[in-house]
Amino acid sequence: MAVVVLTIELHIPAAGSLKAKRHVVQSVAGRIRSRCAAAVAETGHQDVWQRAALEIALVGSSRTVLAKQVELVRKIVDDCGDAEVASFTVDYL
Repeated sequence: MAVVVLTIELHIPAAGSLKAKRHVVQSVAGRIRSRCAAAVAETGHQDVWQRAALEIALVGSSRTVLAKQVELVRKIVDDCGDAEVASFTVDYL
């Protein structure tokens, strides 16, 4: 069994309020949850309009399987037109 934790910092330039930011964050988190069966939580910058930090946990049978899931998560986040990836950190446990 292998575990990976992803830390993603997002910049949301069009967010003019916390409500607008939360809409984008929930959209991204929902896509990741549904397509990757991952645990997703917003862990930082909750009171800042244009920044968000997400933590994502994935569990799989091997690192190879998880590497494919990490690529899928990266693609989902990159395809989101409302947010830009400021940093993307991968930690295998």
